[in-house]
Amino acid sequence: MVDQRHAEPAGVIKGAETIDLRAEGAHGVLLLHGFGDTPQTLTLIARRLARSGYGVYAPLLPGHGRTMDAFRRSRAEEWIESARQSLIRIRERYPVVSVLGLSMGGALAVIVAAESSAIASVVLIAPYLGMPTGLRIAARTHWIWGRLAGEINGRNPRSIHDPIEREKNLAYGAVTGRALYELSRVVRQARNSLPAVTAPTLVILSKEDPRVAPEIAEFAMKKLGARDKRLVLTEGAGHIITVDYGRERVFGEVEKWLRMYDGRATAAGSASAAVERRS
Repeated sequence: MVDQRHAEPAGVIKGAETIDLRAEGAHGVLLLHGFGDTPQTLTLIARRLARSGYGVYAPLLPGHGRTMDAFRRSRAEEWIESARQSLIRIRERYPVVSVLGLSMGGALAVIVAAESSAIASVVLIAPYLGMPTGLRIAARTHWIWGRLAGEINGRNPRSIHDPIEREKNLAYGAVTGRALYELSRVVRQARNSLPAVTAPTLVILSKEDPRVAPEIAEFAMKKLGARDKRLVLTEGAGHIITVDYGRERVFGEVEKWLRMYDGRATAAGSASAAVERRS
């Protein structure tokens, strides 16, 4: 395994760089981070997967991990195209590829998975596939209020229950009207793409997630085109469950799912339309 941090453009926050953990194995996993956040939220699961023999690539999305001005100027098309190009990059390295997305990264994972028939499996962790009514209205009307409001505090202490991990988080912690609008565009495209996702898909969500309601996960399960799909609900963590309390269970569920569809398992079995809720 070779642990690489990419040479990013000037101005990238230390610790927010693209993660590139190469492996000699045949299975690569593309990890996609969330809105306003960085690959830092995926570091622990990236290392866990790398120790298990997976090649891992987690790109820093355009406008993220830099400055609020860069974030403000970035657009949904750039985030989606970055995910697409990253999938191409990792497919050039490994014959078997899976995609894992966290929060908005889950929405991006849906979009790229819907466009490719060569993905072994998909993992959606706390996927941001629906916006509350108030946020949808705010996103649509951003051109009215956005410039006057400027930057709005977007932090929610319930997103990460673990105070140590909350302190480590490199997210901007703020949002603008335009950025919110761009997020809504990603969400809308992802929701429309769900029926076209045919790769086996695992959805993991905390019951205490302050940003993604269980109803959103249920919606995703119904709309996903995958024959094999599974929903796991956890407890004790917030939204960023890859760094929060109980993360080891999340990692275990992810590894188990990846192995079912990477050719290393003796029998893939079937998880057809199974919905599992375990405390």
